[in-house]
Amino acid sequence: MLPPFLCSRGNAQRQAVWWKRPQGALFFLCLLSILGCLAWLLLSVEDGTMEILIRQSEVVAERVFLVSCSEDYKNYKQYPDCTPQRCGRAVTDSVVNREESAKLKRLAERGLSLGGSDGGASILDLHSGALSMGKQFVNIYRYFGEQIKEVFSKEDFELYRTVRQKIQEVIAQTFSLDPSRLYLTKPTFFSRINSTLAKTTHDEYWHPHIDKVTYGSFDYTSLLYLSDYGTDFGGGRFIFMDTMVNRTVEPRAGRVSFFTSGSENLHRVEKVSWGTRFAITVSFTCNPDYAISDPALP
Repeated sequence: MLPPFLCSRGNAQRQAVWWKRPQGALFFLCLLSILGCLAWLLLSVEDGTMEILIRQSEVVAERVFLVSCSEDYKNYKQYPDCTPQRCGRAVTDSVVNREESAKLKRLAERGLSLGGSDGGASILDLHSGALSMGKQFVNIYRYFGEQIKEVFSKEDFELYRTVRQKIQEVIAQTFSLDPSRLYLTKPTFFSRINSTLAKTTHDEYWHPHIDKVTYGSFDYTSLLYLSDYGTDFGGGRFIFMDTMVNRTVEPRAGRVSFFTSGSENLHRVEKVSWGTRFAITVSFTCNPDYAISDPALP
């Protein structure tokens, strides 16, 4: 019998010779190819790059993607001609024009210049007055008083109301709703996101979530983008997390993306890697008890 160390050496030599044979090399290459494909697939699903619903370079009148409604809405009071019966998500570039979006972006920039989060995500809510400032929030109407009239004008608020009405109408039309039964609800706000590291949980915008679970009043959610993916910022794409596949919307200034708010539309936002992403979240409810009015200068 050979000594153990010689047996081990002999086995290693035989294994080395086997890999040099044509069938061994072919097997090795196939194995590497399979592992590479699996790694790409897993990364694609996690990063939301498996399927792009709408690219930034596309201009679409409206594109609708229907999905089955979740059971979420059965846990809440039902409102005829409003509670989601036809669920899905949609994207349109024809409701808000780029001039309107540019004016709203300037409004957001002026308002957010008054404060801003220490982390990468800042919000401005013209309804409640909430503004990110450092690691907390302040009420701009109380904090700045009459000076706020030097930052915003009546025309700013009129544009805000006009755009909100346009978004409300296209949601009602797309999902076959009575628009008079659809109400603006909170939170509805501007967001500014950059690549600065998060300082508090309020800066961690990238976690997967369901709007109906997070905010019970939500029935329909919309986002109006005020900047362009790939030009103004990188990352920051909106991702619908469907079973086995993630579906991505690339932001475009003036683009409105809207969807039913239940778990049929689990979603997240990619981390912004460079630049600054501006958007408005405009939310709607069927429950009049949760309705809010359009903002107005004090």
